[in-house]
Amino acid sequence: MRIFALALVATWMMVAAPIGALRAGETAFRLATFDVDATPPVGAQMAYDPVRRVDELTLRCRGLVLLGADAPIVLCAVDWIGIANGAHDAFREQLAAAAGTTPDRVAVHTLHQHDAPGADFTAERILADLGVTNYRRFDSRFPREVLRRVAAAVHEAIPSARPITAYGWGEAAVEKVASNRRILGADGKVRAVRYTTTRDPVLRALPEGVIDPDVSLLSFWNGDEPVAVLSYYACHPQSYYRTGVPSSDFPGIARFVRGQSVPAALHVHFNGAGGNIGAGKYNDGDKRNRMTLALRLADGMERAWDDVEKVPLRAGDVGWRTVPVTLPPGDHLNREALIESIKTEPASGYIAEADQLAWLLRAESGHTIDVSCLTVGDARVLHLPGELFVEYQLAAKAMRSDLHVAMAAYGDYGPGYIGTAVAYDEGGYETSEQASNVDPGAEKLLMDAIRDLLEAPAADRAPAAEE
Repeated sequence: MRIFALALVATWMMVAAPIGALRAGETAFRLATFDVDATPPVGAQMAYDPVRRVDELTLRCRGLVLLGADAPIVLCAVDWIGIANGAHDAFREQLAAAAGTTPDRVAVHTLHQHDAPGADFTAERILADLGVTNYRRFDSRFPREVLRRVAAAVHEAIPSARPITAYGWGEAAVEKVASNRRILGADGKVRAVRYTTTRDPVLRALPEGVIDPDVSLLSFWNGDEPVAVLSYYACHPQSYYRTGVPSSDFPGIARFVRGQSVPAALHVHFNGAGGNIGAGKYNDGDKRNRMTLALRLADGMERAWDDVEKVPLRAGDVGWRTVPVTLPPGDHLNREALIESIKTEPASGYIAEADQLAWLLRAESGHTIDVSCLTVGDARVLHLPGELFVEYQLAAKAMRSDLHVAMAAYGDYGPGYIGTAVAYDEGGYETSEQASNVDPGAEKLLMDAIRDLLEAPAADRAPAAEE
């Protein structure tokens, strides 16, 4: 730990010195971007299947380091299904060391594609301690190699950070992509789940249900040139999977399309609170729907880009706040029963007994999860864990209708699905014992944290100086 601390201090000194000079020169903020290939090789295990070949579009781990607002802020998005527990800690710690900041100022999220790997170093250690070897997807060699490469990319990017003089915000509705997965019956209980592929025409004909239709864009500019574009949209990212081919699926294709249209900027996409949202209403399983959905999302991104309003950045416009939350494990999680099952039953499913035991032990140890908020002028971006229900995102936007609010979910994946309190009484897959590792009390804890982070009023902006 002493070596780690010395490295952090040394990196911080290298980063902090130029920031002071920039402030003296009246350019307070700089932005460094990074982009690393995160595609597993042939033979490596993904969430469900081993890789049999690699396609044209690779999986990406990309993001930015924002300099000039106290210690650096790191935002990172990965085309993986989930980064959980000890792996999530490791990503934040090593990216913090590389950027010269502290882990509480690092947000790491996945987009949750299913033809992609995941990482959980806690589960891997538990399995090793139990002598269990049939969970190949917890082999951490590839995730640790990607982490090493990302940390190096962050460290190397900072000296080339570019001045940031303005930010932009835009949003637009995405047409015919998202729909609510949970179909309620007359008794108020879930009678059907509209999964990624929904072949039943009756279910597809039902209304979209509760969704957030908007894609939100936060952009950073150096004069008239965009440097980075961050997009936020709440929807499960699957069109089809179980192919053995790593895929960033339709959000990754949409991101690629927009990157070709605005090549000066790095495009970083985040999945919003899409735990109970998918494309099932508009996807009957036809493989052509992947491109259809991608182009519809790209169209929404383009219209949001056309809607962008640039605002000059002033000292004090950028900030970061974090609220630690202790989420309660679900009552169905039993340590002894999980250990026995891991030892005697074959591994199955993505959220399996090893995932659940890893989360349970973390929760029992008093581990907290950071809920954080990035402030950029009158924009607020919330960072939350797990497969969060869209109601959290809609509630956050309603709390501060005077601000531009976006949300990135799928941070620490340890909790699995996180429903609203009432959803646990409604039934359905998302709040079942198989899928959710928390109890209904999680809603109040997370909503309190969101409210705390959003309660500060938007700062009064000084008028822009004449050029």
